[in-house]
Amino acid sequence: MALSHSVTTCLSPPVHYVICKLGFEKKDAYDINNILSENGEVCWQTLTEHVCYLESDQSVDYIKSIQSLGPVCESVNLHFKSLTKEKFVIQYALWFHWTNCTELFLEVFDVLQHTQTTEVALGLMKLTSCLERALGDVYLLIGKDCPFLLRDLLASEQLAVIFGQAVMDVLRVFIGSPYGLNLRNVLWHGFASPQEIPAKYCAMLLFLTAGLGQLLQMYLLQTKCILVHRPYVIFVSSEELDVFPDLSHETLAIAEELVKLSSFVLQTMIPFWMAALTAFKQSRYADCVILLLPQLEVGLRLLFTTTNKCPNRLLTAEPSALYTTFDEMLAKHLDNEEVNQLPAVLEEPAMEFLWDFLNHQEGPRIRDRLSHGEINLEAFPREVANPIVAFAITLLCRFSDEDVFAFKEHMVIKPLMNCASCYRSQFHPISRLKKQVLECMKSIHLWPELPVVPEEHVQTNKGLEGDTEASTLILVISEIVSQLQQYMPQNCYSSDDPINSILTERPVLEILVVLRKISAQCHQVSEQVIASTELRYKQWMNRTLRSRQRHNYLRMLNSIKFLSPVLRLILVLITLELVNVHLVCKKNQFDYQQYLKFLKSVLQYTENLVTYTSLEKNKWDETTELTNKALIKIRKISDRKLMLMQLAT
Repeated sequence: MALSHSVTTCLSPPVHYVICKLGFEKKDAYDINNILSENGEVCWQTLTEHVCYLESDQSVDYIKSIQSLGPVCESVNLHFKSLTKEKFVIQYALWFHWTNCTELFLEVFDVLQHTQTTEVALGLMKLTSCLERALGDVYLLIGKDCPFLLRDLLASEQLAVIFGQAVMDVLRVFIGSPYGLNLRNVLWHGFASPQEIPAKYCAMLLFLTAGLGQLLQMYLLQTKCILVHRPYVIFVSSEELDVFPDLSHETLAIAEELVKLSSFVLQTMIPFWMAALTAFKQSRYADCVILLLPQLEVGLRLLFTTTNKCPNRLLTAEPSALYTTFDEMLAKHLDNEEVNQLPAVLEEPAMEFLWDFLNHQEGPRIRDRLSHGEINLEAFPREVANPIVAFAITLLCRFSDEDVFAFKEHMVIKPLMNCASCYRSQFHPISRLKKQVLECMKSIHLWPELPVVPEEHVQTNKGLEGDTEASTLILVISEIVSQLQQYMPQNCYSSDDPINSILTERPVLEILVVLRKISAQCHQVSEQVIASTELRYKQWMNRTLRSRQRHNYLRMLNSIKFLSPVLRLILVLITLELVNVHLVCKKNQFDYQQYLKFLKSVLQYTENLVTYTSLEKNKWDETTELTNKALIKIRKISDRKLMLMQLAT
C-alpha cells in the first residue's frame, strides 16, 4: 500500500483550484476602512457587494464571489496581524459573546499571529462548529426544529429574516455550500492537508462572526428577544467508553514513530497526526480528537478505495456528488449494490468500535457532536479521547509494512492490539438490551432480602383467598419455564455473532425496540415493588397504616409471590428471543405481524403492571387477573411455535 506515499492531495483538481488559487487571482490591495467603520463596526453593505449572482436564476455565483472576496480576506488578515491582543480584545471580544465561546474566538486570533498550518486548520474546525451551534441558537429565536446540516441551516429563511439574505450569502461562500469554499466539510472530512487551507479564510470567518454579533445585537434590541443557548451534550457513560489501557508517554512516543512508517497515513497528513498526539500529551483532549477524527477518516478512505478498487473516491467529490464519508465506508454495500470489502479487511471488532463511537444512536457519536458544536470543548474528558487515540494507534500498527513487527510485539503496544482485537459493541441495540436484562435481573434478585412483616403480627385475614390464585399462577409459570428450558443455549451472554452484520435489517431493529421497552417496564415494576415494600413495612412497624392500607399491604405481599417468577419468565423469554433475533428475517409477512402483535401484547401487560404496582394506584388484586391473561397468550404463541427460539431448532 505504497499509495500513501504517492498521494499529494485529496482535493480534486476543481476543488483544489477553488480553495488554493481562486481567491488569490485578484492582486489589488483592498482598504480595510471600506469594510470596517471608525467605531469598529463591520460594513455589511460593502461586503455583500462582493457577492456575485448568476444571471440565469439569481443564485450565488460562487466562483466570481470567491474571486472578488479574495483581496478582502487578505485585507482582514493583515488588519488582524496589525493589532495587539489587547486591542483585538477591546475592539472585538464583545461581539463574540453571542457564540457562547468568546475564549475560543480570541484563541483563533492568537493562531493567526503565528500561522502554523495545523493550528490554522484546527482553529477553523473549532470556529465553524461553534459558529454552527450559535447560528442554530439564533435560528430557534423564531424557528422550531433546528436543521441538522449546516447547509440547510444557512439556507433557512429564519436566519435570512434575522440577518438578511445577502449576509447569509456571504457566509455561504465560505461554509455550507458544496459549490463554495466549503471549508468546514473539506476539513472535518479530512480532505485538506494543513498547507492547503489559506489562513486568510480563517481570519475572514473570525471577522464575519463578529459582524454577525453586531447584527444580532440590533435584532435583539428591536424585538426584545433573548438569545438562549442550548445546553451541551454530556457523555453519560464515559466509563463504558474507557476500554483501552491508559496511554503512557512511552506509548505516545512509539505512536509518533509509527505515524512516519504506517501506510495508513498519507505523507501530506503527518503534521495533523503529530499535532493530535502532542495535544493529547498536553491534556488538550478536544483538540486531539478534532485533529484525529478526520485523519481516521482519511486512512479508512485510503483502505476503502484500495480494497474496493475505486481510487477516484479518495478525492473530494464534485459538488453534484457526495463525498465518501464514514457513513458510506461503514455500510454493508457500496452505492452500486456490490458488497463493501472494507469490513472484511478491518474485521468485526474494529467495525464495532467505529460504529460504537461514531454511529450508534446511544453511543457518543463523537464526530457528529464535535463537528456540530454540541460538546463543551473545555471539558472534553480524557476517558473519551484515550480509546480513540489507542484505536488509531492499533490501525497504524495493523496497516504497516512487515518491518513494524517489532512495534506490534512491543510491551506497551501489545495490550492495545489485544484490546482492539476483542472489542465488543457497547452501544448496538443488542448490547444495550443485554445490559438492561442483567440490570433488571439484579433488581429482582433483591426481592428475597426485602423486609416482610412477621407472621405473628398478622391476624388471620379471612377473605384473602389470593393465596391459592398465587399458587396456581406460580404453577403455570414454572410449566412454561420448563418448556423454554430446552431452548436455552449454554451461555446467553457470550453470543459471538458479529452483531453489525444484522444491524441494518429493519425487522430486527423493530423487534429490538419492543424487547427493550418490555425490559425497561419490567425493571420499573421491580423498582416500584422494592420501594413499596420497604415503605409499607416501615409504616406497618410504626403503626401508621389504616385498616384498608394494612389489607392492601397483605395483598401486595401475596402478589409479590407470583410477580417475581413472572418477571423472570419474561426476562428468560427476552433473552432467548434476543439470541435468535436474526431469524426474524426468515418469517413470512403474516407470521412476522402475528409475532410482533404478540410482543406488543407482552409490552402492554408490563406497562399495565407498572401502572398497577405504582404507589399511587396500588391495585394488587388486579395484577392477578392481568398475569393470568398474559400467561395464556404466552402459552398460545409457544404452542403455535411462533417464537424465534423455536425457529432456531
